[in-house]
Amino acid sequence: METRNVTLSLPKEILQKARRIALDRQLSLSGLLTKLLEDLVNEEDNYQLALKRQIALMKTGFDLGTQGQTTWSRDELHERYQ
Repeated sequence: METRNVTLSLPKEILQKARRIALDRQLSLSGLLTKLLEDLVNEEDNYQLALKRQIALMKTGFDLGTQGQTTWSRDELHERYQ
């Protein structure tokens, strides 16, 4: 995979904490940021795929075995027992 260099401007406190986190995970700061960005991109890709699947399901609909006919009324469904 081709890589590109980027320049970031981060607040000093955030940078210090990020370096500590990278060290705890035995990663370089660059490696930590790469991993976090890869995870974010993968999460977004998975979300978009799931969204497309759900939209396709909604367009297709589900067979509820009624052949498109309802045999009950709203009042029957919401009938209160006394």
